[in-house]
Amino acid sequence: MQDLKDKKDLRKELYALLGKLPGRDKPISVEVVSTEEKDGVIIQKLLMDINGLERVPAYFTKPSNAGGKLPVVLFNHSHFGQYEVGKNEFVLGRKEMQSPPYAVALAREGYAGLCLDSWGFGERSGRAEIDIFKEMLWKGKVLFGMMVYDNLRALDYLVSREDIDADRIATMGMSMGSTMAWWLAALDERIKVTVDLNCLTDFHTLMEKGDLRLHGIYYYVPDLLNHFSTSKINSLISPRPHLGLAGRFDPLTPLEGLEIIDSNLKEVYANDGAPEAWKLKIYDVGHEETKEMREDILDFLRKWL
Repeated sequence: MQDLKDKKDLRKELYALLGKLPGRDKPISVEVVSTEEKDGVIIQKLLMDINGLERVPAYFTKPSNAGGKLPVVLFNHSHFGQYEVGKNEFVLGRKEMQSPPYAVALAREGYAGLCLDSWGFGERSGRAEIDIFKEMLWKGKVLFGMMVYDNLRALDYLVSREDIDADRIATMGMSMGSTMAWWLAALDERIKVTVDLNCLTDFHTLMEKGDLRLHGIYYYVPDLLNHFSTSKINSLISPRPHLGLAGRFDPLTPLEGLEIIDSNLKEVYANDGAPEAWKLKIYDVGHEETKEMREDILDFLRKWL
C-alpha cells in the first residue's frame, strides 16, 4: 500500500502548483436568495462568500421529502464554450446529457446536491475566459487553481450543514466538470466517491498527438507536467471508489491515454487493497452522456455512496 505520508506530501505539492490562492481559514457566509420546490426537489439559490473576491452563485438541492442527514454530490458543470450555462446545467440539464437533469436524478436517489458557477460561467460570465486567465497569470494566480479553490470551499460549506452527512460525499461532472471532479478528489479525502464523465485525459498522450487546442485555456496549470501525470494525480484518490466513463470516439480523451491511465490505476488500487474500487468503462460514443452511462453512474453511486 502506498505510504499515507507520501500521499499527504503529494497533495501539498499538487495544491502548491495552483498559484497564489486565498487562505483556507476565511469564514464562509452564505445568503439564501430563493427557495422553490419542483419535480420533487427543493432548490435553493445561494450566494456564497467563499473566496473574498466575488460572491459565488450556486444551487443547493435535496429531495422534497428529505429528513435527517443526507449524502451529497458536489456536482461540477461542464464547459462546451457555453459560458452562460454554468450551474444551470445541474438544474435544467443540457442537450449533451441525459434527462432528467442531475439535480432531479440525484434527488430521486435520496441525495442532496450542490453546483456553483465557475469563474467566467453562468452569473459570473461576461468577461472572456482568456482575459481572466491572463490577468490572473500576471498576478501569480492560476485560473484552474481558483476554480478548484472555490469548490474546496464549497466542500467546507457542505460539511458545515446540519442536513448533510459529512461521511457520504461524492463529486462528479462531465467534461470540464469531470476534470474538476478528479482534481478535487485527489486533493481532499473528505470526498468518498468520484465519478468523472468524458474528460479523463492523459496529458502526455494529448501533447504527443498535437491536440492541446482541444481543451480550454483553463485546463493548463503552469509547471504541472514537471511534477505530475494524469495517473499520478488520480492515484491520490485510491483506495476511494472512482468510476471513469469515456467515449471511444471522443478526441478529448485519446484511447491510448485511457489505456495508460487504466493500467496505472489498476496497479495502484490493487496495491492499496481495493482493486474493485476503480473502474473505467468505454462506450461507443463521442463527447456525450448516453442512457447507459447515466444508468452506470447511478448504479455506482448506489453501491458506494
